[in-house]
Amino acid sequence: MKTAPTGAVFFYNLCMRPNFFHHLHPPTIPADQARWKYTLGAGGTAFFLVLVLIITGSLEMFYYIPSAVSAALSIQVITYQVPVGWLIRNIHYWAGQFLLVVSIIHLIRVVFTGAYSATRRFNYLLGLGLFALLVLMDFSGYVLRWDTGVKWALAASTNLIKSIPLIGDGLTNFITGGAEPGTSVLVHFFAWHIYGLMTLALILMVWHVFRVRRDGGIASPPRELNSEQERINRFELVRREVLAMIFSMAVLILVSIFFPAPIAPAMTEYSSLSASDRAPWFLLWVQQMLKWGNPFFWGVFSPLILLTLTAIIPYTLPEPDASEIGRWFPKSNRLAQIALGIIIFWFVLLTIIFLLSS
Repeated sequence: MKTAPTGAVFFYNLCMRPNFFHHLHPPTIPADQARWKYTLGAGGTAFFLVLVLIITGSLEMFYYIPSAVSAALSIQVITYQVPVGWLIRNIHYWAGQFLLVVSIIHLIRVVFTGAYSATRRFNYLLGLGLFALLVLMDFSGYVLRWDTGVKWALAASTNLIKSIPLIGDGLTNFITGGAEPGTSVLVHFFAWHIYGLMTLALILMVWHVFRVRRDGGIASPPRELNSEQERINRFELVRREVLAMIFSMAVLILVSIFFPAPIAPAMTEYSSLSASDRAPWFLLWVQQMLKWGNPFFWGVFSPLILLTLTAIIPYTLPEPDASEIGRWFPKSNRLAQIALGIIIFWFVLLTIIFLLSS
């Protein structure tokens, strides 16, 4: 009688026997560029967190009700009544927050190691577009709570869309249904979160991974410049990635146990905004800028300008020298490092200012 494979055997089969996951990776990659101190594990961790979000989000859909009357109550049912529902919800919440942090780290790593040579510039744009979609998905998921904690975010997002000249009203109708906060608006956010944004994000993610694979994996110096460098095969790479996923899941579970996801009383038509209401953490910098005046300029135009400046870094600033690719802080792309550093500093500074002033 055959016995079920142990965890060790399953782990060995997953990592060392050829399978679909191995063929997502190039046959070999340079050992130096495969180390954690170079990659920070950001790309693989982001991919893993997306899988966690899909699984936990699918489980939550069995109980979530996209209705203005029932949405917040269904969140409470998931949290307090469904067996281990609290853990599933917490994992989903923290996976979404960690995904944004890891994506930012991945962007910083790409720019600060010069990993956007001419053949990889388009993939840089794909990754940046994917990051923008992840922010929108996190925001739409935040609104789906439909409790008093999301009042400011819901009101501000609707008003910012309306502030866009010429197309504001039409765009508001398209995105939110154009009605006052209620079931119609909630259903629109639900549809965008589950179907629209998720579909676009999955397309860009698959495209992004395909481009990485087609470009030979992680950026590194050409072989003719370093032909004697040690290389590791795809089996060893998958083994390291699986270990990183196990570690990431352990951290995610621990954080989810000790730090529950936010929950608040259900939002009603009588709920009103207060001075203490705020945006989710990743948009606090926008909320701070909105204090300065014109909502369109500070809440829509300025963020789009910053996103555009980040997008054109590989196209307008000096390309990193081929011999310096594959290590941190190459001198040949110092301007790109400074440019992204200023943008990141601006986000962090405004967030800190808002937190200190609130």
